[in-house]
Amino acid sequence: MSLHRVVALVVPPQSTFELACAAEVFGLSRHGLPGRYEFGVCTQRPGSVATLAGYDMTVGRGLDALQTADTVVIPGLQRHREPAPPAVLDAVRQAHRRGARIVAICSGAFLLAQAGLLDGRRATTHWRMAAEFAARFPQVQVEADTLYIDLGDAATSAGTAAGIDLCLHLVRTDHGAAHAAQIARHMVMPPHREGGQLQYAASPRPDAPPDSLAAVLNWAVDHLAEPLTVDRLAARAHLSPRTLARRFTEQLGTSPGRWLLHQRLTAARVLLEDTDLPVEAIAAKVGLSTATNLRRRFRAAVQTTPAAYRRTFGRGTGTPTS
Repeated sequence: MSLHRVVALVVPPQSTFELACAAEVFGLSRHGLPGRYEFGVCTQRPGSVATLAGYDMTVGRGLDALQTADTVVIPGLQRHREPAPPAVLDAVRQAHRRGARIVAICSGAFLLAQAGLLDGRRATTHWRMAAEFAARFPQVQVEADTLYIDLGDAATSAGTAAGIDLCLHLVRTDHGAAHAAQIARHMVMPPHREGGQLQYAASPRPDAPPDSLAAVLNWAVDHLAEPLTVDRLAARAHLSPRTLARRFTEQLGTSPGRWLLHQRLTAARVLLEDTDLPVEAIAAKVGLSTATNLRRRFRAAVQTTPAAYRRTFGRGTGTPTS
């Protein structure tokens, strides 16, 4: 299998965290995990590049690196109110025309919009910049309460840490949920965060911090095969169903039912990848009852069938019909 080439395009002064998000997911060699990506960094003028962290970094590749990239990452654009250099915009457009996937983290969406890659399309950025982004690029459909948006050929993320969410999503798309989960586990990160970014926009009231749902969430993941209802989750958490629903909204930005369905589908994806169990058995193991129900839910969420997903990502010894 040839390595997927990921190139981060840095524009000074560069935020080191957004760049590190991409490097951590795509650039590290991890013990026990097969290498799937080749990671590099480029800039318009190779040499010393200023950062926001009080030091300069040396970047040896120029914009020609984008000519062979499979994925181009724009890890934040600090001077997003200024026009991007024409040479940079032209290199990004050429990479996109050639078929490269263009990915923006946080304010990097401003560069994609300047390049015209988001016209008439959905995009997101940091919640504090969303109004400015929408006003400057009225042709873009800005979704402020979204952690990331993947359009296939272009993708954008919300602020800072949402870049990790997007990068893990891209790994999940490229190589399956199990591989992405292994990377997330090495990073001590959840493979997928629930809800939108507006849950992070305001600080919780200091006199009434929300009680953590961690215990009931962990218990639910360990009991997916059982008939888990909101009432049962509420009883486990020693809360009323209404209070539980409110806590889910406050802490996860989603409902108990939607969260539970996502966990079941994630578990199904891993079983499709790593085992040769028939779909009927997988449906039972993840609490979706029947193969018909699993297929319906799976197609709605993943846009493909369990059988097609297994053919793409499966590593089991057999490929039973489903």
